[in-house]
Amino acid sequence: MLSGIMTGLLMLIFLGIVIWAYSGRRRRDFEEAARLPLEDEPPASRQNRDEQS
Repeated sequence: MLSGIMTGLLMLIFLGIVIWAYSGRRRRDFEEAARLPLEDEPPASRQNRDEQS
């Protein structure tokens, strides 16, 4: 009985993570993170440069 409850709980947690990851609200954050390896400057120095302009 306890193993069935644990399985169901873990399944719900997994589905929650999947829904969170594929939600439209997170798309911009994930696209920005995907571009990080391709950028010349680290984000911190880019942010500092933007603030000085």
